[in-house]
Amino acid sequence: MKTKTTTLSCAITLLMILLICSPAAAHFGMLIPSDNMVMPDDPRTISLDLSFSHPFERVGMELKSPARFYVLHNGKREDLKSSLKPVTIMKNKAFRCNYAIKRPGIYQFVMEPVPYWEPAEDCFIIHYTKTVVTAFGDDEGWDQEVGLKTEIVPLSKPFALYKGNLFQGIVKLDGKAVPYAEIEVEFNNRDGAVKAPTEYMITQTIKADGNGVFSFSVPAAGWWGFAALNTADYKLKEKGVDKEVELGAIIWVHFEPWQSN
Repeated sequence: MKTKTTTLSCAITLLMILLICSPAAAHFGMLIPSDNMVMPDDPRTISLDLSFSHPFERVGMELKSPARFYVLHNGKREDLKSSLKPVTIMKNKAFRCNYAIKRPGIYQFVMEPVPYWEPAEDCFIIHYTKTVVTAFGDDEGWDQEVGLKTEIVPLSKPFALYKGNLFQGIVKLDGKAVPYAEIEVEFNNRDGAVKAPTEYMITQTIKADGNGVFSFSVPAAGWWGFAALNTADYKLKEKGVDKEVELGAIIWVHFEPWQSN
């Protein structure tokens, strides 16, 4: 007959095995606008939600006030950090910005967070996060590089895509393509209605080719996040000890449902 100590020991061992063998949950900086294709009859003011989470599982984490938040339009950069208002998203601190679209063109919204310490991975996380909004029929410049430490430069328009369309991008770090970069992909499971068959299906992982180019065809309409991960060439201190820094190049892209008569 097993003793209580033996039973407890077996339970702890099993839990440790499950934790070790379970697929790691992916972190995503999130930057989701209320509308990414503003047409003449649409409201001219959009809202943008900034958060940090596991989007498929709807598990939020605290987002501290970003180091930078801005928009690029027509070659000009506008600082939007002062417009951020605290909100709660997925039960955690997040931010929202209301932005008035006044002119046609491409608007690239960018969030650079402060470093996030992740004890489970024993490293800091910095996700350079962006999304693209087009307005009033002008879509020139959707592939313009922002010039971030690391970013995904789209090779497909990051809007006006149907579900099933192939999305392509090139991963860059310090302005140079990253051969065979690893990219994590997740669906923003906003209402929690989608259930993954297994934990392996929550975060899908692909790799870029030798030129840093990746391709992915999404199976469903909605917002999809693409996160290219690299290790920084510097370290940050946590309690006086140097720790590695995970740099994420994040882009959020919306895919439309196919509508037939």
